[in-house]
Amino acid sequence: MARVKRSVNARKKRRTVMSRAKGYYGAASRTYKHAKEQVQHSLQYQYRDRRNKKREIRSLWITRINAAARLNDLSYSQFMHGLKVAGIDLDRKVLAQMAYEDAESFAELAAIAKKALEA
Repeated sequence: MARVKRSVNARKKRRTVMSRAKGYYGAASRTYKHAKEQVQHSLQYQYRDRRNKKREIRSLWITRINAAARLNDLSYSQFMHGLKVAGIDLDRKVLAQMAYEDAESFAELAAIAKKALEA
């Protein structure tokens, strides 16, 4: 039986790792051993941060809604509860965009939320 020569596959694997490690600091961009480890960590960070990004964006939306709600004498939780009671079903992304770009319509929503809370 003929023996398996791995040169082509091994070089391809190393070339891929080294190309991914371009721009890294020091040995992580030059030596295969360090580059492989750094690329592995980078891929783990990438996977983690794709999920964390969603968390941070939602947090930003909530911060913007809270700031705009407080300009209309409501807290974030009161505002959201008032909208729910009033039957207005808008997601946080849209509400944050309204708070940021269209303060007048957001103020109308806040008034509707206040009325719903009083009733």
